[in-house]
Amino acid sequence: MKDTTSPDPALSPERQVRPAMLRGWRRKCPSCGAGPLMRSYLKVRGSCAVCGQELHHHRADDGPAYLTILIVGHLMAPLLLWASVSLQPDPLILAVSFSVGCVALSLFLLPRLKGAIVGLQWAKRMHGFADASLSAPAE
Repeated sequence: MKDTTSPDPALSPERQVRPAMLRGWRRKCPSCGAGPLMRSYLKVRGSCAVCGQELHHHRADDGPAYLTILIVGHLMAPLLLWASVSLQPDPLILAVSFSVGCVALSLFLLPRLKGAIVGLQWAKRMHGFADASLSAPAE
């Protein structure tokens, strides 16, 4: 016998992946796009202040960090090679400038990638986003 207490994801309206991820990238609620997704630098709110969508279901874990390392490494490594061969700056200047660039780019990307992953999980109804009957955990 089929359980009829939880809504069937097949009967629910489809959630668009790209808009949800773009809203998450902007650090907005993946459902409405108006409410703030984060309550601090990387802490996701329990629910949206505008539409009430529960957001505590997300399981971004280490995904944003891995993606940040991947992107920063693939952008900065060729630039470092090009700058050291073409411009031939003093090694200390090269090390300081690329260290600052890597840290700044990482700090910029990390919360945006986390928001995009939360948006993807919401759109794909992963980790409890499909079941509206779950309640927020006590904090």
